[in-house]
Amino acid sequence: MSGRVKKRRREAPMPAASAGLLRFFEEETAGLKLRPEFIIIMAACLIAASLIAYFTIK
Repeated sequence: MSGRVKKRRREAPMPAASAGLLRFFEEETAGLKLRPEFIIIMAACLIAASLIAYFTIK
């Protein structure tokens, strides 16, 4: 045995997709469909409205 110590990898192991252990849903579920851009814009508007309310209603 050598005096060197092996460094552990900090990477996560790859999922075993070929073994059938990793599955993704391929079916469309019923529900509201929103674009990601709409969610980001609405979040920005909510943050802006709360900052405006905070600074004007002191």
